[in-house]
Amino acid sequence: MKGSFIFSPSFLILVLFFGAANSQDSCNSPLSVERSLPFDTASLQCVSVWPSQSFILRYQQASTNVWNFLLSAPNTNAYIGIGFSPNGKMVGSTAIVGWVQPDTTTDMKMYYLGAQSPDQVIVVKEGNLKLGNSSMNVQSNQIYMAFQLIVDAPEKQLIYSVGQRNRLPSGPDYALTQHQDQISTLLNYATGQFQKENPDASLKRSHGILNMFGWGILLPIGVLVARHMRQWDPIWFYSHSIIQSCGFVLGVAGVICGIVLEDRLGANVNKHKGLGIFILTLGCLQVIAFLARPDKESKVRKYWNWYHFSVGRILIFLAAVNVFYGIHLGNAGTGWNAGFAVVLVTLFIVGAILELRMWKRK
Repeated sequence: MKGSFIFSPSFLILVLFFGAANSQDSCNSPLSVERSLPFDTASLQCVSVWPSQSFILRYQQASTNVWNFLLSAPNTNAYIGIGFSPNGKMVGSTAIVGWVQPDTTTDMKMYYLGAQSPDQVIVVKEGNLKLGNSSMNVQSNQIYMAFQLIVDAPEKQLIYSVGQRNRLPSGPDYALTQHQDQISTLLNYATGQFQKENPDASLKRSHGILNMFGWGILLPIGVLVARHMRQWDPIWFYSHSIIQSCGFVLGVAGVICGIVLEDRLGANVNKHKGLGIFILTLGCLQVIAFLARPDKESKVRKYWNWYHFSVGRILIFLAAVNVFYGIHLGNAGTGWNAGFAVVLVTLFIVGAILELRMWKRK
């Protein structure tokens, strides 16, 4: 029929898609907040400070010692936060954190991040900053967190964080769970230019690579050499010793990098750290056992072999688990998971083939 309108599921999907896209805040579109804010937003400078999480920061120096800030981000049922840091790190900074409850009520509080332990991240009235007027709005599934800072010049090193989904702070202490993701930037308030700061990125990468290659790859290869190259004596022994020594040295270096990284980031990774130290302890025991190994003719050599065999395989299993856990904690992405998994599967297949050949020979 001429002039009729045909409503189809495809059209509905397009409407929902473009409607959702248009509801997201952007520096390229005018600010439109239905509820009133505690300050005028006409002259705010806009910066897309965290594109991957769609964090938009607007700010303005309202007077000599008053600064207006408006942080917007998608409402993912998690808290959002902006911290003002003297050195670009979490510890020692003051953060403004806001969230939306399932019943759409909003809350915003100031935290002083005194240390990495949760009991040292506490709600304060001022901290290192004095908070002026503030308000929280949620509109079109977008959080708008507006606040004023009473300060001559706010810190240029800013940190942003987004919490874990479905784990919102609650009274009476409003404790924060460990953030899902975070970033640090250096902002020039005069020009609006900013640069992403990640001074510990290379250390973080080194920590992961050293542990992955040391504990997770070289040690399993050394085990395969010891088990399936014994017909080439003494080559197998020296090869096994060299490979395991290299793996141990790289693993120790990786653990040291991890301890330094934890101190710099102020991260709470007790499970990952504890498991890593336990793996290091097992590695040290293997080195001591190697140095104190009895002669082949000794009656206790059989028990030493059992011990060396068992501890080594427990170490390798726990190392693989901790590497995957570390990739998860570091938000390294699926590429690291897939790459390490491919290596482990390849080593497993090679080991299975060699075991089958050994069984056939027997």
